[in-house]
Amino acid sequence: MKVIKNYLYNAGYQILLMFAPLITTPYVSRVLGAHAYGINTYTNGWVTFFYLMGQMGITLYGNREVAYHRDDKYERSQTFWGIEILQLGTITIALIAYLAAVFLFSTTFKEYYLLQTLWIVAAGLDVSWYFMGMEDFKKTVTRNTIVKLISIALIFMLVRTEADLWKYVLLLGLAQVGGNVTLWPYLRNSIQWVPIKEWHPLKHFYPSLLLFIPTITTQIYLVVNKLMLGKIGQPTALGQFDFADKIVKLVLAVVTATGTVMLPHVANKYANGDVKGIRTSLYSSFDFVTAMSVPMMFGLMAISSKFAPWFLGAEYVDTGRIIFLEAPVILFIAWSNVTGTQYLMPVNRVKEYTLSVTAGAVVNIIGNLFLIEPYSANGAAIATVISEFAVTAVQLYFVRTTISRRMLFKDLWRYLLSGLIMYFVVLRLNEIMKMNIINLVAQVIIGAVVYLLCILVFRAPIVKRAKQILADRQ
Repeated sequence: MKVIKNYLYNAGYQILLMFAPLITTPYVSRVLGAHAYGINTYTNGWVTFFYLMGQMGITLYGNREVAYHRDDKYERSQTFWGIEILQLGTITIALIAYLAAVFLFSTTFKEYYLLQTLWIVAAGLDVSWYFMGMEDFKKTVTRNTIVKLISIALIFMLVRTEADLWKYVLLLGLAQVGGNVTLWPYLRNSIQWVPIKEWHPLKHFYPSLLLFIPTITTQIYLVVNKLMLGKIGQPTALGQFDFADKIVKLVLAVVTATGTVMLPHVANKYANGDVKGIRTSLYSSFDFVTAMSVPMMFGLMAISSKFAPWFLGAEYVDTGRIIFLEAPVILFIAWSNVTGTQYLMPVNRVKEYTLSVTAGAVVNIIGNLFLIEPYSANGAAIATVISEFAVTAVQLYFVRTTISRRMLFKDLWRYLLSGLIMYFVVLRLNEIMKMNIINLVAQVIIGAVVYLLCILVFRAPIVKRAKQILADRQ
């Protein structure tokens, strides 16, 4: 029940992340426009590389190490201080390198590059990995919710024209810093002081560096398409793609919330030698994310053509096609989240995880080189789908000896068939109904009902698991 409770906390926050753009995105897209928003995307893409270099693999490594030592307060306190000092040191180096690059090489957008510096500062103050390792998601979710609501209010109050782009960039950066700072007071009752001579931060350097490789590689194929689109294409095309990518990834976030919750859970089982418990958890998790991601993928595809221009503005008609093309990543990332984040990572099979995301990065870069020039943002979307499929395929190959792939996919047809039926129903409704908030909600509800009825008829395993959970709670 603790895993379910943590998932609900995390999923609840992901739902807030979904609703926040429903409030701010139509406003920001119209006020700033695709060109100005593309500038924010481009400059933020570069700062992302630097703060990830500074953070290395500490977020994943810290999460896992705290989970390993969760039951011993002194050991986890020693782990915390060692990892956090290492993080502050590497982030400081990254900050210096970023500022040097800005002043030496940037000829345009320099003021926006400097404002983006706040993201690096925020990374140095981030201790959310500690609370994730403790499986204490209530604190991180509460903190993030309050900060998100405040930032939404300030965006509406202060961002009024395209000239206010600097305010928008500043607010996003300050939200990151403020959110991370507010977690520190919670540490007081959870850790104890450990003598400095026992911190040993450098002992964490090499293992976190090993996790840095898949972390930065993952970000490469998430960000490189935007950077290449910005170089090969135009800021307007980049703005179109970025909004489409954000909408797809926000829908996906509800599903991948399981990875954040399951990583420390599986890591703790691994530390205690519970191999059978790990496999049972993974089979259940894979079935759950499949049941969730299939209707989200088909539903988003069904409404994409009318939703994009209605939601973002007439300037974003092309974004609908991009959303349609990129939507399959919802299913592929959901699967790789289970095999990679929930299995390979917590059981310390980092090499296999690294190879899988490296394959995705290589495929993404090659795909972008061939697809962006002739197809612009549509090509970037197709390259993203192909790269995520590659990651999933490689990870499934690596787990073949320890996890039964037949068990993972034996009931997939039940969900795909249910989702396909739902897709045609929602698509037809979308064609005959004018797009507005009432009709959108109606389409979502009808689609959900159709999907639920179908999985009941086809006797999908998720139905049985849901009944068991309800019975256990009674």
